[in-house]
This record gives sequence, C-alpha cells and structure tokens, in this order.
Amino acid sequence: MTRRHVLILLTLCVFPLIGTLGQARKPITNADIVSMTKQSIDPGLIVKDIQSNATDFDTSPQALIDLKNAGVDKSVMDAMLTAQAAKPSAAIVAVRSNSASAVGAAVDSNSACGANGCLLREGTQVELKFANALSSKTAHIGDSVEFQLDDDLKVGDAIVVPKGAHAVATVSDAKKSGMMGRPGELSVQIQYLLVGGNHVRIRGTQGREGDSRTGAAVALTVIFGPIGLIKHGKNIVIPAGTPLTAYVDQDVWLAPLHS
Repeated sequence: MTRRHVLILLTLCVFPLIGTLGQARKPITNADIVSMTKQSIDPGLIVKDIQSNATDFDTSPQALIDLKNAGVDKSVMDAMLTAQAAKPSAAIVAVRSNSASAVGAAVDSNSACGANGCLLREGTQVELKFANALSSKTAHIGDSVEFQLDDDLKVGDAIVVPKGAHAVATVSDAKKSGMMGRPGELSVQIQYLLVGGNHVRIRGTQGREGDSRTGAAVALTVIFGPIGLIKHGKNIVIPAGTPLTAYVDQDVWLAPLHS
C-alpha cells in the first residue's frame, strides 16, 4: 500500500470519528450531575465542567431538593443555578435582539422603552418579600427560598414585571443557635426573578463585588439582627412577608405588559 493510500485511509477514518464526537457532545443535565456525584468526582471538578460546557439544568425547587437528597454538593448546586440563570429564554433574547437596533431611534430616552421592548437597567431595585417564614433553626444549606415581588417593576411608566411575580434564592449559610447564647446565622444567595417562563438575574447587593455573578450572599443576620428568642439562645426568624431589596444583575430587554 502506498503512502498516499495510507493517508487517504486515515483521513476517511478520522473525519467520521470527529463528527461522531461532535454529535455526542450534549448539554450537561441534572442526571449527569447526580451520576458524577455518585462516582465521587470532586465537586470542584464538577463545577469546572459546568462552567466550561453547555448545560440544560432543571433548577426548580423540587429539582434542588432532589439534588440535595442525592448528595450533590452545595457548590455544585450554586454553579448550576448560576449557569441556568445566565441563560435567558428565547423570549428575552428575541426582545433584546429586536430592540438593539431600535435603541437610537425608537427608544424614548426618558422611559428606555421602544416599539420592541423596555430596557430594564442593571442596578434597578427589585422590592421583594419572603413568601414563607425562614428560620436558622430549621433551614439547611442548599434549601430553596421563595420571594414575591412586592410591587410592579416598571421601566418608566411601563410595567415589565407584575406584582406577585416569584423570585428564587438558596440558603448559603445556616447555623442554629448554640451553647452559651451563640446566636444563629442565616444567609441567602439571591438568584433570579421569574418573568413568565424567563429568568431575570438579580443579586442581593447594590454594587457588584469584583467579577462576581448572580446573587452575592445576603447575610440576614446583619440585615435583620437576631429576631425571636428561644429557650437556649437566639435564632434568626424571618416571618413571611418580610421585605428585602434586591437589584437587577444585568441590563435586559423585556416586553411591557398590556392591560
């Protein structure tokens, strides 16, 4: 067999293999995360895999509970939430791309709204309230925390997110009160605001800290202080309806609501 024939044969063998590998590269899912966890792969490696590959996660409250029960590390769940929150749905992408060309001509400089949507600016305040009571005595790291939007979110006079919309956070630190009067500790990491089927990233601090992404941890201990005394010390108890201010984490185009 001549050298030329060998090269042709190798080419015919390698190209189909490359195509097969490309087709087999699928987004990482919850099942993949659980599988890697059961194989005792280091959580740090799983996080790097999430950050460097396409993902398709289910981050609903029940899915997070299932992940926790499967032994998935908190750092991995945080990475999953961040990856999912960073992927706006097709509706937001469409409004954003359609509106981009209209910014100069069709967008009112005062309202930031145009024919194709409204620009919700990074740093806009989002007034939330706890949907359910939360306590350092019963909370666990990784637990899902639900909020409700306490007032219509507007761009100018246009409502882009209605009052009552849901927002999601996760418990990032939880310690119940201990011996010698040690107070409880409770922090949450705010993730996103639900706008229909869309995820709008929000954070818990007014300014960004370095290059940090969605939801810098909010220490509820600092915000509210130790609320509610118990027999053996102080636990943090946040009643349902307690207000909390979050902030939009990035500029995003949204369609205004029409009455």
